[in-house]
Amino acid sequence: MRNPLILTALIALIALGACKPTIPPPAAAPGVTVASITVTSKSFASNGAIPIDYTCDGKEVSPQVTWSSPPEGTKALALVVDDPDAASGSFTHWLLYNIGADATSLPEGVDPSAIGAKLGLNDFESVRYSGPCPPKMQIHRYRFHLYALNAPVELKDGADRGQVDTAMSGHVLGEGFLYGIFSH
Repeated sequence: MRNPLILTALIALIALGACKPTIPPPAAAPGVTVASITVTSKSFASNGAIPIDYTCDGKEVSPQVTWSSPPEGTKALALVVDDPDAASGSFTHWLLYNIGADATSLPEGVDPSAIGAKLGLNDFESVRYSGPCPPKMQIHRYRFHLYALNAPVELKDGADRGQVDTAMSGHVLGEGFLYGIFSH
């Protein structure tokens, strides 16, 4: 192609096609100021390196995660693990919802069915935890985002991120974040 304008437009269309649609983050419950929840892990330090066992290069088991008490009125918790540095936008590695409101942690390698939680479809198109796996030679951040909700998520196992975010919207009472980093 000799026309740079046409070439530029073609590249822009290809890039737009590679992007996922943007879904707004779950909104707070009506009249609620979202409370802050502290999220930590015995598996890795905040903003620290995620050990290989929790990644695609290792055993790919979910890390241990702990959080402070959720706000009053919490009926369920949800944990979303994603890679905000992915080229296509936020890439979801784990969707875990309807965690009991009285829970304050998840053990390493948690079996969601053992705690009555449901699993959503991640962006690897798997209904499971899929560990950090950035392109070779790139350092990515991984966000463990915990939500306290005033109602359970009314979805079956296997819902995708858009469905889970939409179902949580209008029900968020509190939230907290833990970040880790990984590179091959």
